[in-house]
Amino acid sequence: MSVEERLAAAGLEIPPVAPPVAVYVPAVRSGSYVYTSGQLPLRDGKLLAVGKVGGSVTPEVARECAQQCALNAIAAVRAELGHLGLVTRVVKAVIFVASTPDFTGQPQVANGASELLGVAFGEAGAHARSAVGVSVLPLDAPVEVELIVEVA
Repeated sequence: MSVEERLAAAGLEIPPVAPPVAVYVPAVRSGSYVYTSGQLPLRDGKLLAVGKVGGSVTPEVARECAQQCALNAIAAVRAELGHLGLVTRVVKAVIFVASTPDFTGQPQVANGASELLGVAFGEAGAHARSAVGVSVLPLDAPVEVELIVEVA
């Protein structure tokens, strides 16, 4: 099955590439790797949520945001490559979680992105990961995700 077919079976689809919110490109290929810029939880041009996890954003909403960020990162990869059939492995995911000082559930929030990558790429979606708590993200987004993928 293709990535698109796997996602469709899960009731998901890859969105159009989210336009950059500053001066950068959504993804860059260098040799056998594609690096995405940080992707925000934008759907139809709007953030799914704003604020801090552990404050105005619940961990459940933040997991959904992480999933959307991962979908947006996959869209950036597809746009850079032309199609996702060239992806051989998701190497690394970095998930930034804007959170209150006492919130320590960043890994559970990040699972929203990691689980989505498993659905999309199967075994090739198993990846190294960092889940980092930060004080603020662009546009007051609660989550941002960047990927490194290996390509044929």
